Amino acid sequence: MVISSHPVVQSAPYEQNQDLTSPNRNLTPLGTALDDHHRLVVGGCTLSELARTYGTPLYVLDEATLRGTCRAYRQALAEHYPGPSLAVYASKANSSVALSALVASEGLGLDAVSAGELLTALRGGMPAERIVLHGNNKSKDELALAAGHGVTVVADNWRDLELLAELAPGLEGPVNLMLRFTPGIECHTHEYIRTGHLDSKFGFDPDQLETVLRHLQSCSWARLTGLHAHIGSQIFELQPHRDLAGVMADALALARSLGHPVSDLNVGGGLGIRYVASDDPPSIQQWVQTVAEAVVEACAARGLELPRLLCEPGRSLVATAGVTLYTVGSCKPIPGIRTYLSVDGGMSDNPRPITYQSQYTAVLADRPTAAATDTVTVAGKHCESGDVLLKDVTLPPAVPGDVLAVFATGAYNASMGSNYNRIPRPAAVLVGGGVAELVQRREQPEELLRYDVLPAHLAPIT
Repeated sequence: MVISSHPVVQSAPYEQNQDLTSPNRNLTPLGTALDDHHRLVVGGCTLSELARTYGTPLYVLDEATLRGTCRAYRQALAEHYPGPSLAVYASKANSSVALSALVASEGLGLDAVSAGELLTALRGGMPAERIVLHGNNKSKDELALAAGHGVTVVADNWRDLELLAELAPGLEGPVNLMLRFTPGIECHTHEYIRTGHLDSKFGFDPDQLETVLRHLQSCSWARLTGLHAHIGSQIFELQPHRDLAGVMADALALARSLGHPVSDLNVGGGLGIRYVASDDPPSIQQWVQTVAEAVVEACAARGLELPRLLCEPGRSLVATAGVTLYTVGSCKPIPGIRTYLSVDGGMSDNPRPITYQSQYTAVLADRPTAAATDTVTVAGKHCESGDVLLKDVTLPPAVPGDVLAVFATGAYNASMGSNYNRIPRPAAVLVGGGVAELVQRREQPEELLRYDVLPAHLAPIT
């Protein structure tokens, strides 16, 4: 546990105009500030002190920001949707027992896509009735685990239905199902995170929908309670979400006309966040209002009773709460080309830059307001030329031992991390009120060997 020993004296000047009601529009966590030595503080904890205490790389999660986003979704749904609603955390963004417990305490649900994420949610105290299991290739064991706990299973394809039918005789009651289909809506986003168009590995095609719904009429083991569609990720546009409402309302009308007790309409997630100053995502309020009003209008036009409205925020719920700390090491100037500034992490703790060419904002934790006079490329320590975290960014002159703080790393950093080059995974701390609590301990090098098995004929001769 760390207590910040220096009082906060001012808000960080590069983030004076924080949106307190919609953290996804901020570059930094809520309440980011400077202490009396002008060092960066998050959650009342001085970041460089956290680095010294827990080591680097270090994931820092701000509890106030996490709770703020949970409440923003809850309050926006309550304000703009006249029917029942539930925000469901897409835990693929960042899965841990602590995060599961936090979002459960805020009244949210959770979506899991594997046995590991499901067990994590249950261990964190998430009620099974507020969990949904996604996935385009669920194993029989994963389906049995979900169905056995009363978790709603999102049927993605015929294979899901076949496996569930095989499991049904051993279950105490019917399986709660949600049916996922592709709505045929594209968004202007990275091609690897577009999941709403017809060429997608996820969900039934629209022209299969009636066939599947009729098939389920004869499945006594199944209780179809919902429909699901998702149109992508890191989306700044609102019109595609308006379009989605009409497509889903048509599917809802069809399902109910065939006698299915569909009460839930799950519109997925996809709201983007601000990674760099030029990003301008809609606020959580704007996104929810757009979705809610579109669903209400679409249902009214078709004479449908309002369903329970579900949405699945992931990135927009946790990303801005996260800051990753690194320690600066070597520096390699290449005259006329660029200067490489290396840190003690990289693609194993944040694979998004090498995978998606993602951009981030960073500062030196102890000199966040110093003049940024140097243009550098921040490189990771992995044996990979493409292991670059930030390309051609401006920073104050940095020296070995400085702590670099990279913002908006709460989503898809830890969850997509690896042990490339057999580098241990970082620790994670939750900060708030000047206190830091360890929520994931640092992996140790010797632990990377725990699953290795040395065949007898290869054993060293002693």
